[in-house]
Amino acid sequence: MPDFAPDLDAYCARIGYSGPRDASLATLRALHLHHVAAVPFENLDVLLGRRINLDPAVVAEKIIGRRRGGYCFEQNALFREVLRALGFTVTPLLARVRWQVPAEVSTPLTHNVLRVEVDGRSWLADVGFGAVGSTAPLALDTAEPQPTPHEMRRLIPSPGGLTHQVLYGDTWGDVYRFSLEPPAPVDFELGNWFSCTHPRAHFINNLVVTRVRGLERLIIFNREFILRRADGTADRREIASPAELLALLAEQYGLHFPAGTHFNIPAAPW
Repeated sequence: MPDFAPDLDAYCARIGYSGPRDASLATLRALHLHHVAAVPFENLDVLLGRRINLDPAVVAEKIIGRRRGGYCFEQNALFREVLRALGFTVTPLLARVRWQVPAEVSTPLTHNVLRVEVDGRSWLADVGFGAVGSTAPLALDTAEPQPTPHEMRRLIPSPGGLTHQVLYGDTWGDVYRFSLEPPAPVDFELGNWFSCTHPRAHFINNLVVTRVRGLERLIIFNREFILRRADGTADRREIASPAELLALLAEQYGLHFPAGTHFNIPAAPW
């Protein structure tokens, strides 16, 4: 793959960031939070029957140029290139999603995360998990709870690596499990291919759109719109029609599609 240099001015404008551009922890934290607030997590192209192209230039044109969102392989691919351009050392990793998955159920390596080195410490950065994604990087060298602008998080040892957990109320829930061993590039291609083509893949069957707004999370899951607050309370309402969905995407997420666009949602068809 040819070298790719992201347009840092355009990226910072896209996420509304005007701060320092040094390879510091403060900059990493600021970029991470700005990104998840500005760029929606979404799988809309998948539900339009489109394959997801991970070429960095294609991803940048989609997220920066067309002001779209994307899912983990896209979002963290762009974030990886931005961080590298700023002087960070970044290693992409793969994870197995465990959120709301029974313990006895195995899951494939279909989530992309980033290991970022800052001042001799390693951090987990992930701007592409959606409804329960972290809004801050997490230190990889401790199992102690770590505060973020939203929920408490921790990374605990597990067979073969670490498990990322989030504190919901008084209960820790698994988000995903990952190894610190860097995968081969083809493993990312396979994970992305599975996510956007396999008939049983989560993103083939469900519509997911999320973003952070202050201390709130705005979530669309299939035909339901959820506004979840930092205290755990939430408002929910049904999305009554495809037209209402298009209006909601535009008003709450800045995602604009032509009138009459229809997303194929097998789990919740209209």
